[in-house]
Amino acid sequence: MSTYLTPFTPLPSLFDGPAAADDHSSLLAFLMNDDLAAAPDAFPYYGAAEAAPAFFGHAAAPLPPPPAEMTGQGRKRGFVPAGDDGSSRPQAVRRKVQGSPPTSPAHSGGDAAPAARSGGRRVWVRERSTEWWDRLSCPACPDAEFRQAFRMSRATFDALCDELSAAVAKEDTALRAAIPVHQRVAVCLWRLATGEPLREVSRRFGLGISTCHNIVLQVCAALTAVLLPKAVRWPLESPASRFQAMSGIPGVVGSVYTDHIPIGPPKDNVAEYYNRRLTERNNKASYSVAVQAVVDADGAFTDVCIGLPGSLSDAAVLERSALHARCETGMLGDDQCRLVGGASYPLTDWMLVPYAHQNLTWAQHAFNERIAAAHAAAQGAFQRLKGRWRCLQRRTEPKLPDLHNMIGACCVLHNFCERSGEELDADIQSELSQQDDAGVVAAANPVLSAEADKERDRIAHDLLHGGHPSVTFL
Repeated sequence: MSTYLTPFTPLPSLFDGPAAADDHSSLLAFLMNDDLAAAPDAFPYYGAAEAAPAFFGHAAAPLPPPPAEMTGQGRKRGFVPAGDDGSSRPQAVRRKVQGSPPTSPAHSGGDAAPAARSGGRRVWVRERSTEWWDRLSCPACPDAEFRQAFRMSRATFDALCDELSAAVAKEDTALRAAIPVHQRVAVCLWRLATGEPLREVSRRFGLGISTCHNIVLQVCAALTAVLLPKAVRWPLESPASRFQAMSGIPGVVGSVYTDHIPIGPPKDNVAEYYNRRLTERNNKASYSVAVQAVVDADGAFTDVCIGLPGSLSDAAVLERSALHARCETGMLGDDQCRLVGGASYPLTDWMLVPYAHQNLTWAQHAFNERIAAAHAAAQGAFQRLKGRWRCLQRRTEPKLPDLHNMIGACCVLHNFCERSGEELDADIQSELSQQDDAGVVAAANPVLSAEADKERDRIAHDLLHGGHPSVTFL
């Protein structure tokens, strides 16, 4: 049995011959959406009167120009009708043409070719509103509103910008002008003051989210590198007289306090940053970094230690800090110079702490009240620090080096405000009055020096009896 095969007539090639372009255009028009096929220039990546890209290795036929008005699904996609120049663009997008070389009339048939056809670079920029920042930056803006937004007066803000100008200023580029120093500093201050997400910062200042993030990191790094050595320093004059007027205890040059800043779970050494006290308070696993500071009688920081793990006790943080080594070598000055700490710190030759046992005598009870008065300067300073810069109250997610710069920047800004006489707003004052003390640790540390214990008893006796020696009755 034989089989006969009918000769197969090959079909004409879709891409050969003069009709290939027409078939190709028909295929594209069939595959594309009706509105986009009718108005190809509505697609933002191609300008007016441009030919569609060659998907199959050769140039396709030019598509018809867009109509004067667009209806239907085109408007639903956010496109606006064509303008006088025949172009169409999204509502929230602006096209900026730069670097377009001139075209001679001989090559353009007597008319200048559009910039899009000349091969110039087109930069797409999203238009954002800067009304909020323009209103605050205007000199006519009330100073109370400016202080509420940035936690300082306009004069203090201008002085801060002058200090950071060399480290924060950027140069203009060919694509856009640099963001001014005042706006960059304002972005960082508002972010630190409110703790709002970067999306809200972007909306307020009319900048991109990533731009705001980079500005905050750069300004915080500049505050830590440039102003931290100047703003946080040991006082040139001994503040013992100020503390003595406050508490009656002679020789006190500073008050020590340790607080914790909540953070998210770090990638490395998670157990070291686990904070048991915060976990019990929040009823969920909490992590933190410790911030230890010495505060003078005016409420300004004179020494800070930032970034130790939150699982350490206050005594362990003190032992690992540079302050401990400095005090052990006698860098406080005279032997009569001392620091004041809470019950969580050890009693040493250079630190006075309150009595922690029960059944206190009259002298010991009076001594504890005087210590509490001196230690209140440090507690109040940390309350104002976290009240001004609310980013320290919320759990932060940045990397630990960036977090250290952020906390250091807040300490610098705190000293800037305290030494400039900047007062807190009434609403922040009311919030601080309702906050409980987050840094008190119930466990008391043992006495590390017998001589220090005797000296504390002597000071307690002198405070009760006015410096008169005790009389022993036989």
